[in-house]
Formats: sequence, structure tokens, C-alpha cells
Amino acid sequence: MITKYGYGTVSAITVVVFILIVIAIFTNNSILKYSLLVLGTGFLLFTLYFFRDPDRTPPAKQNVVVAPADGKVIILQKTFEDKFLKEEAWQLSIFMSPLNVHVNRIPISGKIEYLNYHKGDYLVAFHEKADKRNERNEIGITSKYGKILFTQVAGFVARRIVSTVSEGDSVRMGDRFGMIKFGSRSDVFVPASWNVMVKNGDNVTAGETILFEYPNEGN
Repeated sequence: MITKYGYGTVSAITVVVFILIVIAIFTNNSILKYSLLVLGTGFLLFTLYFFRDPDRTPPAKQNVVVAPADGKVIILQKTFEDKFLKEEAWQLSIFMSPLNVHVNRIPISGKIEYLNYHKGDYLVAFHEKADKRNERNEIGITSKYGKILFTQVAGFVARRIVSTVSEGDSVRMGDRFGMIKFGSRSDVFVPASWNVMVKNGDNVTAGETILFEYPNEGN
């Protein structure tokens, strides 16, 4: 399945590839003909692969935070989160390569009470300052278990952040809400009291992999 967030890009690429194929058909230069056919076909296949949108099954338990993005954990540290949580927090950063699924998903059920988009630089997504200097979209959710902040961060290649949520929306864990096109990063901030369920270097899956668990469920 192709994500709805990529319909416009896929349509534009399809037109470009069609033009390349037409040019190839009418050219007499064999090298140019096959080069255009290979280039066009490869470009289209990569675009369709990039905008794939597989179904995901969130965990049954609700006292957890799941990954908002596919990718690799590159930062896991304690920091002071001063925008929404306003307390000591765990920061977990996920690097998304161009080969990962780029559809983003809600990490915990609750209500969106903070939304802030920043224009910025385009440092490589794994740069330690990318979360503060790059173009990014910050989303804060108040859940049954407390406040959670997560971000969509544009990388060196990414130039387009897509988000369909608004402040005041009620959201559910695992729901699709947007994407970052062509390589990017996502950061998650939870209170420092939460239990960490992954480690640096782990590969995670949006909507399914549990990143953090609330420590006092049942109290």
C-alpha cells in the first residue's frame, strides 16, 4: 500500500518517468535508450518503495510509548525538556534512513496539547544538534500516564515534513499522522521516571516497538 502522504510525489515522479520512457522509445542511440529506461524504472521503483505504508499492530497495553518512526536508536540520554514536559526526561532519537518506512505514528493515546513547527537548518539527521537546529515539528501529548513530547526532524536530504494533527485532537497509539520525506529523524521525550525498554543501536518499528513503559501501572 502507498501512503496517502505520497500521492502527489508519486504522481509527479510517474509523469517524469513516462516522459523518460517516451524519449527512450524514440531515440536511436542504444546506450541512451537503455540508460533512460533503467533510470526511469529504477527511479519509479524506489519512489514506490519509499512511500510504502504497511499495516502495523500496536501493543495491547496502553501504559507504554511506542516508536513514532521506523529506524535505528542513535541517542538515548537524560536531559531537561523545557518546552512541554518541563522536567528531567529521557531523550530517545531515531534515525530514519531513506530505506526505512517513513510514515509516522502516534506513540501514545491521549490529547494533543502542544504543537510547534520550527523552520531551521538541514544538518545530517544524526548530528547531536539536529533536534535543536533543524526544521522540525514538535508534538506534545497529555496521556493518562503523563506528558510525552515527540518530534519530526528534517535531515540533510529531507525537505518536507507532513503532519495532519492539530492542537486539541484526541489521538490513539499507532495511528498514522504524517511523514518526513527522504531521510530524517524523530525524537521522543518522556519523564525520567519511565522505564527504558530499548538500547542504543536497536532497530525499532513505528507503532509496534515499545520504547518506554510507565513504571507504576495499577497505582
